[in-house]
Amino acid sequence: MVMNRKNFLSLFPATLLLNPLKSRASGVVEEATRIKKPPYLVQGDKIGITCPAGFMSAEEIKPAVIQLESWGYTVIIGKTVGAKDFTFGGTDQERLQDLQQMLDNPEIKAVMCARGGYGAIRILDLLDFSQFKANPKWLIGFSDITVLHSHLNSICKVASIHSKMCNSFPSDWSLAEPIQIETINSIASALKGETMKYTASYHPSNKLGMAKAELIGGNLRCIENLAGSKSEIKTDGKILFLEDTGEYLYSIDRMFYNLKRSGKLNKLKGLIIGGFKIKADDEGQEFGKTLVDIVLEKVKEFDFPVCFDFPVGHQRANFALKCGVKHTLEVSEQGTLLTEA
Repeated sequence: MVMNRKNFLSLFPATLLLNPLKSRASGVVEEATRIKKPPYLVQGDKIGITCPAGFMSAEEIKPAVIQLESWGYTVIIGKTVGAKDFTFGGTDQERLQDLQQMLDNPEIKAVMCARGGYGAIRILDLLDFSQFKANPKWLIGFSDITVLHSHLNSICKVASIHSKMCNSFPSDWSLAEPIQIETINSIASALKGETMKYTASYHPSNKLGMAKAELIGGNLRCIENLAGSKSEIKTDGKILFLEDTGEYLYSIDRMFYNLKRSGKLNKLKGLIIGGFKIKADDEGQEFGKTLVDIVLEKVKEFDFPVCFDFPVGHQRANFALKCGVKHTLEVSEQGTLLTEA
């Protein structure tokens, strides 16, 4: 990650750093939030790959297929892989049918979205989640897939995995950076049911503190676009993580004002700021505030912990996070520690 993990972890009590495999029965319910966890995967389980948003070719998903198979899983490639309708991975109807079949197929234990882009919102209201809620499975992805994570959390009450997708798997692992390998392996850890735990370096603008709550979040633009809909993110009593890419600072400021004015920060337990790839201001239109300025201005009246530069987002340091699952967030002068509770 962004710091020496061994040196950082030595600063915490050993009891916080145990990383045993959890033996959980199918459909365990979180008592506080009543979020259902899908069954964790075992060798031989099937993982489906589909394109609910942007286009991706069969050739481009090969590295992901090879890696998933190396973990002991059988890969089912959806009909939308290689399908193309302008920027989309097939027509709305094709993407709807492909994802629906994977959600309903009892033999498929997890569904990995091939990539993000745009398009999940176009099929969201046409999906039937009745069979999925009765027999949940892990949905995997990030960016545009945030709309699905939010819907699963708010409406279906089912946990999901925010992580890299097929377009992030390297074609040559010998050339991959250590952080790229580590983040992709974190998907395997999440699917197996390992206790997830991550660190981030100390940031001078962090707001120190500790929180234990359900973790939820994703792409800020997608979260803003869901506001007022039945799928909007529910943040009361939760730890919220946010990331984004390709946005101007003034646009990020507007989105954070949306969170503030809609009450999404009022009862928050903790805030995690991940990677934000910011678009440079147009000449003569400089905004005059940094990302840190924008965030701290919106949270100054609250006392929940806030951390910056967390390893999640449109960047190589994008680790798998279990949405809807309880975590403990500790932001201290030594850095940030996020541990699945």
